[in-house]
Amino acid sequence: MDVQIWTYIIVGITFALYIGIAIWSRAGSTKEFYVAGGGVSPLANGMATAADWMSAASFISMAGIISFMGFDGGVYLMGWTGGYVLLALLLAPYLRKFGKFTVPDFIGDRYYSKTARSVAVFCALIVSFTYVAGQMRGVGVVFSRFLEVDINTGVVIGMVIVLFYAVLGGMKGITYTQVAQYCVLIFAFMVPAIFISIQMTGNPIPQLGMGGTLADGSGTYLLDKLNGLQTELGFNEYTSGSKSMIDVFAITLALMVGTAGLPHVIVRFFTVKKVKDARKSAGYALLLIAILYTTAPAVAVFAKTNLIETVSEKEHKEMPEWFSKWEQTGLLKFEDKNADGKIQYVADKEVNELTIDNDIMVLANPEIAKLPNWVVALLAAGALAAALSTAAGLLLVISSSVSHDLIKKMIKPDISEKGELWAARGAAAVAVVIAGYFGINPPGFVAAVVALAFGLAAASFFPAIILGIFYKKMNKEGAVAGMVVGMALMIFYMLKFKFGIFDGGKEVVDSLKSDWWFGISPEGFGTIAMIVNFIVALVVNRFTPEPPQDVQEIVENIRIPSGAGEATGH
Repeated sequence: MDVQIWTYIIVGITFALYIGIAIWSRAGSTKEFYVAGGGVSPLANGMATAADWMSAASFISMAGIISFMGFDGGVYLMGWTGGYVLLALLLAPYLRKFGKFTVPDFIGDRYYSKTARSVAVFCALIVSFTYVAGQMRGVGVVFSRFLEVDINTGVVIGMVIVLFYAVLGGMKGITYTQVAQYCVLIFAFMVPAIFISIQMTGNPIPQLGMGGTLADGSGTYLLDKLNGLQTELGFNEYTSGSKSMIDVFAITLALMVGTAGLPHVIVRFFTVKKVKDARKSAGYALLLIAILYTTAPAVAVFAKTNLIETVSEKEHKEMPEWFSKWEQTGLLKFEDKNADGKIQYVADKEVNELTIDNDIMVLANPEIAKLPNWVVALLAAGALAAALSTAAGLLLVISSSVSHDLIKKMIKPDISEKGELWAARGAAAVAVVIAGYFGINPPGFVAAVVALAFGLAAASFFPAIILGIFYKKMNKEGAVAGMVVGMALMIFYMLKFKFGIFDGGKEVVDSLKSDWWFGISPEGFGTIAMIVNFIVALVVNRFTPEPPQDVQEIVENIRIPSGAGEATGH
């Protein structure tokens, strides 16, 4: 059977599974809609968190970006992995003990202010929409290639699927759907990686294969071969970096602290029964996430090596079928500049004839390596599972921010539970449409869009949450001022240097790199905006009244482990 038929079969089976789970576990109350009733087991929550965490950016785009950036691409790996550890150890248990469903709910109550809640809702919506745009683009990329529809149609199909189980099942439906999606995505990511590792190095463990010697008996190390291929074409060595150390540090830190402020991951820790379970599920999730994250660099190396050997200096008309299929999507472009029919893939932009979108590398990898068609289709199903699981989690954050934090807590406090549930579903439906628009008109490739979402979360939420937990005298004036200034600064920097809004549009973005502040890219600027947020918050806090005594006592209480008094005899 060809790839398309296999894709219909495998994707069809997985979608039927997700929809079946959503119907079986549909939400009947707001507690089930927001936090799955609060009774999910640590292992199930760990799997759901891992699926929520490993978005299209992790599955499709991370290995793709590493394959083109080489050493420099490691910032995404370090930032996202380190960020999860930070979230699991430093924030999740305390937020769980505070007992609030959403980040705006925590900020609104901790800072005893409707203004703080409104600012937090605005920040949550901006972060979530930026993030979900990346997921929807990922869905469109997969559908466009494997169902052979255009990207826009692919995004619309994804919107319909997500809308169905996010709106019907709420967090309860999403949680159990994400458990299934984790199983699908990790199996789909590992099978091709193991196949290709055996094929190229004879080692079935991709992480070891990447650092091993080639299976051809030459004794050449795979990374040495790739370095040689890269330098022959005029690119930097794969294992050497070109980014400045300050930018590497800034991006890594922005991704780490941005993680800690991501509302759709934080809410997962409210779905378990107690704080101890929140810690356990965080540990399970870290192990499950590590499987994909330690494999991604190997996939990047395999994909880049195979790609160069397949296309460089080869006749265009002799290219395998996968090449023309990806050309049809517009994500792979060949422009025969010297009219010799051969593909010139080189670093020199004036001579180079091949344009490759980062997001196709993981998806095209099994085809380039000539793996069986069912493996190619399985990878497509895994990519969709990754994108849809995160999209659903984000849509829930958006809907709960509108229904719970805006309508219930601010606009109409006497709304019935049924009314709030319908408001949440309506908000999710509107959010899907907006997300679909951003998926059709994306501001960049998936990982870049998602990196910006992390920067926005770092600039806005992280200082407010950290100070809210660990500094009992932090007041509402300081927190609000910090969030507003941090978010405004990050949005300004993004618009100026990522979209060229103030300088003539996207066409001039590359020329603006020399003007970056402190030499830091838009993806890393969340670190600077976060530092400014902290400074503004603490300065304003110093010149404004202390928070009420009862708020200070709540903050003291959430930091004391349950039973600590009994253990110490107090």
